[in-house]
Amino acid sequence: MTATIATARGQLFVISAPSGAGKTSLVRALLERDSALNVSISHTTRTRRESERDGVEYNFVDRATFEQMVAEGRFLEHAEVFGNLYGTSADWVESALAGGQDLILEIDWQGARQIRERYGDVHDIFILPPDFETLEARLTGRGQDAPDVIARRLAEACTDVSHHADFRYLVVNDAFEVACEDLLAIVRAARLECTGQKQRHREALAGFTA
Repeated sequence: MTATIATARGQLFVISAPSGAGKTSLVRALLERDSALNVSISHTTRTRRESERDGVEYNFVDRATFEQMVAEGRFLEHAEVFGNLYGTSADWVESALAGGQDLILEIDWQGARQIRERYGDVHDIFILPPDFETLEARLTGRGQDAPDVIARRLAEACTDVSHHADFRYLVVNDAFEVACEDLLAIVRAARLECTGQKQRHREALAGFTA
């Protein structure tokens, strides 16, 4: 007889990186490889790029709306990055986790720190470019930003990387496929932790009670 597998609380994965490290591309590839994962869609006051869709890449709101949401305590975490505000909906994340959904939060180191303060032990991952020169080439090559913006992003990258030791995992995005497999390995290992497995397989375990 096959034991029933119960639904455990979902796992929370926090992924941070300096701008240009490839975080968004890696998360997109991770979602394609693991259908059980979902990504939290942040709210932001940043101007929507032509290729972006509201409610898909981000929930785009004006600053007044964002600040009202902060005042109402509706964000799990929020931060200002390059003059724009970003925040994660507390109600949406809690509902998804309670329903057994494994979630990815794409947030900066400031947001990651707030998540740790709220949840304690989380699966937080820092994505590191192979070196400074490669990051500079990536930021320049994508053709999205003016030279002064690139210079500011590189300066911010140094600050971001200085917080790498706050994270449990460090993944270097040198070879994209290798980095993606590293992320998958972290997700798979997290799902095998005893706390969640005890919940999922409690009936099978109960059958071995002396």
